[in-house]
Amino acid sequence: VRAKNTMNIMLTNVLDAAAGGLFYYLFGYAFAFGESSNGFIGRHNFGLRDFPTLTLDYSFFLYQWAFAIAAAGITSGSIAERTKFVAYLIYSSFLTGFVYPVVSHWFWSPDGWASPFRSADRLFGTGAIDFAGSGVVHMVGGIAGLWGALIEGPRIGRFEKDGGAITLRGHSASLVVLGTFLLWFGWFGFNPGSFTKILVTYDSGSNYGQWSGIGRTAV
Repeated sequence: VRAKNTMNIMLTNVLDAAAGGLFYYLFGYAFAFGESSNGFIGRHNFGLRDFPTLTLDYSFFLYQWAFAIAAAGITSGSIAERTKFVAYLIYSSFLTGFVYPVVSHWFWSPDGWASPFRSADRLFGTGAIDFAGSGVVHMVGGIAGLWGALIEGPRIGRFEKDGGAITLRGHSASLVVLGTFLLWFGWFGFNPGSFTKILVTYDSGSNYGQWSGIGRTAV
């Protein structure tokens, strides 16, 4: 983004973490992983009530919260320099509190209609396996960003009157490099963390193999 909009784009990402964290805590986690009777949406654990359980703890909640705000953050780049702060607050709260949790319930909850973790009646016999959120996270954020860009149109000064594109210089190459390294580091949590969901261990002696597999995933 250009220098005049640097503070705006930085605040939108902070807003994703703050507002997104609040609404995911109050509603999102319940919609995503609360027990369901129809496979569409969860309906328990609002405000993390009756949580943690014997099988899930707060680390799982924080892990899923990170996915939720990542989905919201994808959109911020698509609508940079064209969105009012209040409008983005409404969007971020709605996406992290309802839209993303419902989609993640479909694929990642044991009750989801497309989940491979269902005990019976799996979609296509196996369910839809989404490793690390290529569809649940990136498709949700990408579609939201696409609609935002279509509705708001190009940023002011992006095109000539004849339709030719104007090259806009970025604000800071240093921030681009820093952001790249932060994103790179973040994937060490996303992908190895997701790897534990598809790795099945059968005896106590396989613990080394599990950590070895996680390490190779990180590399």
